Order: sequence, then C-alpha cells, then structure tokens
Amino acid sequence: MAAGLQVFGQPASTDVARVLTCLFEKNLEFELIRIDTFKKQHKLPEFIKLRDPTGQVTFKHGDKTLVDSRAICRYLSTQFPDDGNRTIYGTGSLERASIEQWLQAEAQSFDAPSSELVFHLAFAPQLNIPADEARIAENERKLQQMLNVYDEILAKNKYLAGDEFTLADLSHLPNSHYIVNARSPRGKKLFTSKKHVARWYEEISNRASWKQVVKMQSEHPGAFE
Repeated sequence: MAAGLQVFGQPASTDVARVLTCLFEKNLEFELIRIDTFKKQHKLPEFIKLRDPTGQVTFKHGDKTLVDSRAICRYLSTQFPDDGNRTIYGTGSLERASIEQWLQAEAQSFDAPSSELVFHLAFAPQLNIPADEARIAENERKLQQMLNVYDEILAKNKYLAGDEFTLADLSHLPNSHYIVNARSPRGKKLFTSKKHVARWYEEISNRASWKQVVKMQSEHPGAFE
C-alpha cells in the first residue's frame, strides 16, 4: 500500500504528465501540489523539458526525493510491483532490458526533436511567437526518422517492447499528445501518416490513465491559466 506519495508540479508539464500517468497506471494514491514557476520566471522551454534540478516535477516518498520523470516512473514500478499494472516495467530481466532500451531511445533520440515541436507547434502560437520554419522543419525531419523505425517495430509488435503496454510506450505520451493536438495539422500528420504508429498512438492515448491526465491538464492548464 502506497503512503505519502507527493508530486510537485503542473499537469501541463510533460514531465509531470509522465509521472501522473504512471501513478494512475499503478493505481496509487498520491497528493499533487501544483506549483507554477513559469508564470514568475517565464522559462517555457524549461517548463516543457525537465532539464535542471529546480525544474518542474519533484517527487517525494517519505525521505526519498526524485526530480527526473523517467527515474520516478522506474521507482514507482519497482517500489510497488503488485499495485495496478503489474507488467508496466516487465516481468522478467529480458522484458525489462527491452523496455530500458526504448526508454533510453525516447530520452536520447525522441525527446529532443519532439520537445522542440511541442514548443513551436503547441506553445509558441499561444504566446504569439512567430513560427520558426527552419527549426520546425529540421525537427520534423528528425522525428520522422525516429517514427519510421517505430513503424517497422510496431508492424510486428502491438507495443514498442512487445504485446503489453509498458513504460516504453507511456514515456512517449506527453510530447506526442501536444504534437498531435497542436493547432497546426502538420504535427498530427507525423503520427497519422504511418499506419502502425497511428494505430499505436490511438491505442496508448485512449488508456484510462492518460485520459485522466488530459482531463487534469484541461482543468488546470498551468502556464496558460
């Protein structure tokens, strides 16, 4: 039974959203303490991408404090293996190794171009920042290359690491959601133009855990309240 789980941050932050989704998948009770440093400091890129220890998600469990969203998800999955979704971090060493490969691919190769597109396609228009076409095109190209690889894998597997929804899939949800739902249709096309990626995104974005996070984001949009 989980006790004393606290998350500090705004649901609109992609890193906070990642942690909240994991908590809902694990069916764990927690307290969300909303903070909004963006309004005061106007550091939107840092708000979207957790890049420093003073960033936008902090997790506390007793005397344990973590500030990296992926590390928090790993912690929750290993600390509470029998709660909620029991297969989210794999059930054996081989499955976990595969999940870890995808978590690293997401953090090292998917996150950078997708975070750029989150900013330029989803957030910049709301702040009346002119579109940087060169940056958008460059990061579309990078993300397209990644999604081509994903499409090949997803032609064989239901999910990235096999037949079960895991942290490998969950970790992609926050950035993908902002890109697919941006005002510009060009972001959505990156995901819908590939048959297997489109099927995969449809599947993972309709999970009850993610729908709950999206509901929280709409109720508390954070920087844009």
